Amino acid sequence: MEKIQCICGMRDLVRALSQLETQLEENYGVTLNEAMVLCSVGGDTVSAGDITACTGMTPSHASKTIRSVEDKGLLARKLGEHDKRQMYFALTRKGKNCLGRIKEQGVDAPEWLAPLLNPVP
Repeated sequence: MEKIQCICGMRDLVRALSQLETQLEENYGVTLNEAMVLCSVGGDTVSAGDITACTGMTPSHASKTIRSVEDKGLLARKLGEHDKRQMYFALTRKGKNCLGRIKEQGVDAPEWLAPLLNPVP
């Protein structure tokens, strides 16, 4: 692939992700990164490191996104039982409801992303 085609492909990918994020914000009140945090936590209690590993965000970016999700009342922070310096996160009732709505109602994958998100078997 020529280098310019790669850049043009990335442009289209970023545009499609922007469309996806707009849907999430309009329908559920969360950004794409916030939705990824909700999905990463699910029904579990996880550490910030687990969220970072699952989302691929940098620790700094994950920390900011976690704080944003907490500020929206979707995520609760708990101290570790054995190590009080360790923080763990779980969805609040509001967070579980939000994630449940996203799973139930979904989002329309932008045309460009559809083959990646819904591969044909």
